[in-house]
Amino acid sequence: MELIPELKDSKVFIKDIKKVKSVIEQLASDGKDKLQVITDFDRTFTRCYFNGETCPSSYGIIDDSILLPSSYRAKATALRNHYYSIEISDDISLDEKYQHMVDWWNQAHALLVEHHVMKHDIEEMVRQSKALLRDGCQKLCQVLHTHDIPLLVFSAGVGDVLEEVIKQQGCYYDNVHIVSNYMDFNNEGKLIGFKGDIIHVFNKNESVIHHSDYFDKIENRNNVILLGDSIGDLKMADGVENMNQCLKIGFLNDKVESKLEDYKNKFDIVLVNDETMDVANAIINKII
Repeated sequence: MELIPELKDSKVFIKDIKKVKSVIEQLASDGKDKLQVITDFDRTFTRCYFNGETCPSSYGIIDDSILLPSSYRAKATALRNHYYSIEISDDISLDEKYQHMVDWWNQAHALLVEHHVMKHDIEEMVRQSKALLRDGCQKLCQVLHTHDIPLLVFSAGVGDVLEEVIKQQGCYYDNVHIVSNYMDFNNEGKLIGFKGDIIHVFNKNESVIHHSDYFDKIENRNNVILLGDSIGDLKMADGVENMNQCLKIGFLNDKVESKLEDYKNKFDIVLVNDETMDVANAIINKII
């Protein structure tokens, strides 16, 4: 811990310092060949704010695009305003929220199909957007690639969009595996639906990744650094067999006063209003 000055920053909150020290020491002792990194995308891999403005999510990149008509944006905004208030409500149970999220994603996907999104539009939508990866993401991805450490991006967003963001910002390597909601296009490149089961913010522990062979292929990598910005992200590593160590790093981007204690109880390290990957990079540097 003494050798990682980034953990002493005022933005860093750690409830159990002894535990974090022990986990990092074990990760370093086991080495890079036992390690994998699992991260959420929106507001975790990407910045939340830049120059005082909110950066768009992968769905937001589509919603904000001038390539779609204003009628689409009006309907998409209405859906978001209705369901997001349910997602963040403290008065609605998780079971109730679950079905609401399924309804939201289904309606959002149907709206995209209705407005004839084309495959060739995705690249331009991303290019015109204000989406930005966190400072230090390029360094993180390059180091993981150089040392052949798997990086799983596990997102409830739009896989085609976030993949394009990662590519355009120079972070897409062959060690990157993405699990998300991927679009399904016909032979003319027209959106006709989405592939597989819906991945939303509350089902990352039971969606397609845990029924695939991804974790089987890296079964010997039972040490995890997990990065997320919501409590639901804590489930992303549930598919790892024989888990040894899991260092959970949480980005707290808003409602700090009301959420901080809960985040400190559930994440090992909490980063408040931090738009960088400095802490993750510093820890990985000690492991490799």
